[in-house]
Amino acid sequence: MNRLVLALAAFSLCAAPALAQETKLAAHLMGSATSDADGMGHANFKVDAAKNQICYDLSVEKIAPATMAHIHKGAAGASGPPVVTLDKPGADGKSKGCATAAPDVVKDIVANPANYYVNVHNADFGGGAIRGQLSK
Repeated sequence: MNRLVLALAAFSLCAAPALAQETKLAAHLMGSATSDADGMGHANFKVDAAKNQICYDLSVEKIAPATMAHIHKGAAGASGPPVVTLDKPGADGKSKGCATAAPDVVKDIVANPANYYVNVHNADFGGGAIRGQLSK
């Protein structure tokens, strides 16, 4: 019995750091006067810093077919470079997958999500049809 307790205690100590590496983030995407004003969407993210992996579930609506989707570095109201490429939403407006990113990018996204935004582009709005800041 003592061995079982010790084994479970050891397992929980090993498993806890791995579980602590995953961070959940979200973004509410909207258009603006200079983009697709009717467009909207939502994205959920699970960031695994140990694997440098960002998994996502992205959905958009009321925009022309998407041509690209990214996470960009940039505060609210500012434009910035793309740092993570996401699969563009399909004809149903949905995209789901996982992307690998540079370790320093993943670490900074987890530490400072408000400094990053999701941007979905289409032919009508090459600079982005809808966007939304990441948040915890």
